[in-house]
Amino acid sequence: QPQLVESGGGLVQTGGSLRLSCVASGFTPETFAIGWFRQAPGKEREGLSCISGSGGQIVYGDSVKGRFTVSRDNAQSTIYLQLNDLNPEDTGTYYCAARVGGSRERSCIRRFNGMGYWGKGTLVTVSS
Repeated sequence: QPQLVESGGGLVQTGGSLRLSCVASGFTPETFAIGWFRQAPGKEREGLSCISGSGGQIVYGDSVKGRFTVSRDNAQSTIYLQLNDLNPEDTGTYYCAARVGGSRERSCIRRFNGMGYWGKGTLVTVSS
C-alpha cells in the first residue's frame, strides 16, 4: 500500500528556516511526481512545489519562489522541502502528495493537479 509520511514541522520565528521531509513507501522509484501543499486555517489548499519522478523538473508556486527549495533522494525514497525566510503567512499544515502514472503524470506538466496519494501533514507555525 503506497504511503507518504511527512515530518519536520514545528514552531519557528519569522525569518527562520525548516526542512520538511516526505518519506514515500510502496511506490516504484522514479514513477511518481511529488507535490508539496499547504493549507492555512480558513484558507484553501495551496500548491507550493512539484518535483518530477527523476527530480529533473521542478515547479514552484508564486508565493514561495526564491524562498522554498524542493529536492528528492530516490535512493532514500525521501523528498525534501527546504523552507527559508519564513513569515507568519507561511503558517499551516504542509502535505506531500504523489501523482503516479505515465511520463506526463511523472513530470510536472500538470503542476499540482491529479495527486492520488496524500500524507497526513505536518504543522508549521511561524511566530512574529
